[in-house]
Amino acid sequence: MENKRRVLVTGAGGFLGQHIVAAMASQGWRVVGLDCHPMADLEALQRQVMEWHTVTLPSADLDQILARLQPDLLIHAAGPASVSASVSVPYTDFDGSLPVFFQVLDAVRRLVPECKVIFLSSAAVYGNPPHLPISEDAPLRPISPYGYHKLLCEKLAEEFHAVYGVRTCAVRIFSAYGPGLRRQVLWDICMKALESNRLELLGTGDESRDFVHAQDVAQGIALIADRAPFQADVYNLATGKETKIRDLTEILIAALRRDVEVEFTGTLRAGDPLRWCADIARLSKLGYRPQTPIAIGAADYARWVLENKASFGE
Repeated sequence: MENKRRVLVTGAGGFLGQHIVAAMASQGWRVVGLDCHPMADLEALQRQVMEWHTVTLPSADLDQILARLQPDLLIHAAGPASVSASVSVPYTDFDGSLPVFFQVLDAVRRLVPECKVIFLSSAAVYGNPPHLPISEDAPLRPISPYGYHKLLCEKLAEEFHAVYGVRTCAVRIFSAYGPGLRRQVLWDICMKALESNRLELLGTGDESRDFVHAQDVAQGIALIADRAPFQADVYNLATGKETKIRDLTEILIAALRRDVEVEFTGTLRAGDPLRWCADIARLSKLGYRPQTPIAIGAADYARWVLENKASFGE
């Protein structure tokens, strides 16, 4: 029988939003996309959505969309995505985070109270954790405005569940990457390695992240949509594997087939944590199994950069 369930994805045109749209469509959901960019800029999504709304949140248009659509699920993937930008201009990060998510939750409360809400949070809420791997019960000590604002949005989700019974869930995504991503560490390493024979990177190289491929993120979200209780629950979404930046750099340079001298400056950027590795036991109990190891995913990413570099305008 055809799946008639409807999902509204905010930020559907973003890096993770596009992967989430594809995953939800493949699971039979009827997907409606909402983004500040028009559909004409996102040809790959045209076959995967039943509707597209070019809207910049917060907007009164959201009430009309929800009242007519009556979605079963809302995935909130909209919002700022740069730690460094949040440090430089914290108000912009705040303004694109809390007022927007508050409007989403309040509109769901008023217009579609049975609709489930997934909030895309971040491992940035943990800051520099005292122990690895990081469980969902670890202390929440952000070190960037981005991390603080994600944590405040999680608190909004708790508030609307506790006070109004809105069914919410927060997903703390670790270091997501994959083809299409044109920012953050993999992008920076690849572009610098292609431009020069000498690659200068921040830190010591021993800093680490739990890199999770965007397709694994999207499949994890789809799994949560079907199996989570939506009682203001929280999940880490990662691989459970720690990768040092030094090792990531070696994988990327090898895939780029470049002879590059690498130097680490020893200087850390404000807001960046030292080491991350997630405990994914809670999500694994729902059936989550990440499919893309970093050695394969990072090499594929480097090849994507090579194949598309001419179109980047660099």
